[in-house]
Amino acid sequence: MFKAIFTNSFGILVSRILGFIRDMFTASALGASIYSDIFFIAFKLPNLFRRIFAEGAFTQSFMPAFARSLHKSIFSAHIFVLFLSVILIITLLVNLLPSFVTTAIAVGFDEQTIALAAPFVAINFWYLPLIFIVTFLSTLLQYKHHFATSAFSTALLNISLILALYFSEDKSQSEIVYYLSFGVVIGGILQLIVHLIAIRKLGLSKMFYGGFKYLRVKSKIIKKETRKFRSQFFPAVWGNSTAQVSGFLDTFFASFLITGSISYLYYANRIFQLPLALFAIAVSIALFPRVARFLKNSDEEKAMLYMKKAFWFLAFILTASTIGGVVLAHEITKLLFERGAFTTSDTDTTTAILQMYMLGLLPFGLQKLLLLWLYAKEMQMRAAKIATFSLIAYVLFSVSLITPMGASGLALASTISGFASFILTAKAFGAKNFFDIILDKKAIYLVFAGVLFTLLLLLFKEFIRVYL
Repeated sequence: MFKAIFTNSFGILVSRILGFIRDMFTASALGASIYSDIFFIAFKLPNLFRRIFAEGAFTQSFMPAFARSLHKSIFSAHIFVLFLSVILIITLLVNLLPSFVTTAIAVGFDEQTIALAAPFVAINFWYLPLIFIVTFLSTLLQYKHHFATSAFSTALLNISLILALYFSEDKSQSEIVYYLSFGVVIGGILQLIVHLIAIRKLGLSKMFYGGFKYLRVKSKIIKKETRKFRSQFFPAVWGNSTAQVSGFLDTFFASFLITGSISYLYYANRIFQLPLALFAIAVSIALFPRVARFLKNSDEEKAMLYMKKAFWFLAFILTASTIGGVVLAHEITKLLFERGAFTTSDTDTTTAILQMYMLGLLPFGLQKLLLLWLYAKEMQMRAAKIATFSLIAYVLFSVSLITPMGASGLALASTISGFASFILTAKAFGAKNFFDIILDKKAIYLVFAGVLFTLLLLLFKEFIRVYL
């Protein structure tokens, strides 16, 4: 298990380092301006779907169904054709009506800004069908316990965007956004190519392509399997996407605030997402195939053993990340972004938002882990109900906090919804199971380590202030 976690974590780390380099260049070139807001809006919707698909919903619904299927090749081909067809239709509609979609994403934009943003939304959306194919192939690779290709492939997107920024160095801000938008699509193509190579090398090509050959004549034999998958998929998408939908609504609400608010939220959220992806998402991806198989074979005791190890691993590392993120928020933001068009004032605003986000890191991370148990036990509808309640809490607190706190209020609302989601997911996981995990001597060590780490960071922060 830990080998798979390390592979995922290291791949995500490489990708996120490149992502921060990309964000540093983006902040330097565009700052927190109308054009940075436009690009983040344009990339927001396909990136939202990427996170929903790649970080759990599709995989956690498809993999158990794929494992149970008696006709894996035909079943996978059917699901692939069905989903890709729908996604391509949506992509074409977005390209035909980009202004309408842009207005729906950022209601607070005026007509002139929507007209500027619409072409970029249309270009960026072509990333969605590409990343769906990548995610589908990634799920097949995970079934074979191969994680490296998917973990490292996101780096290709960041490399593509870094090169786009490099080649657009002397261009206007509008032209830079065009370069970035086409860089997104090229990055998706590169991700697809490496996954196709991995599928071929692992001998999965015959299984993947074989289903298309017999799909038309044998589709009836998988009718029951596909019906069950579809009934579970949409609750799974909704149940697994609270954080992503909240982030999407951040953009919606922030479009009513001062120019740059969308960018501030984006930069802060990028830092927040690093430990979440590096540890919580990496652990969940690595652990899910094992837990699903144990539960399928009615070996709940062994599944719980893996859950317990993963829980405490995440509890320690996410607690440390939370403390570090809150205490050193200003220093981190300044180091990463304060150059070029990104000013000291931008750093101060982004810092306040980052601190609000970081308070929710532990509940969001642990909820990711507990959620995979619900999916492995095919409790998708329960997860969907939890997501609905959490999202309602987010909207209510966003509306309450946006006026007194601005963009920071939106980040705090997201954190509050994370706590609500974690509590409800723990309840669905089972009170007995949950207390079997937390009533452990490790809890005392966690509190002691947290206090000690906080004191050390405060001393380090004071050292930086005085001597640097």
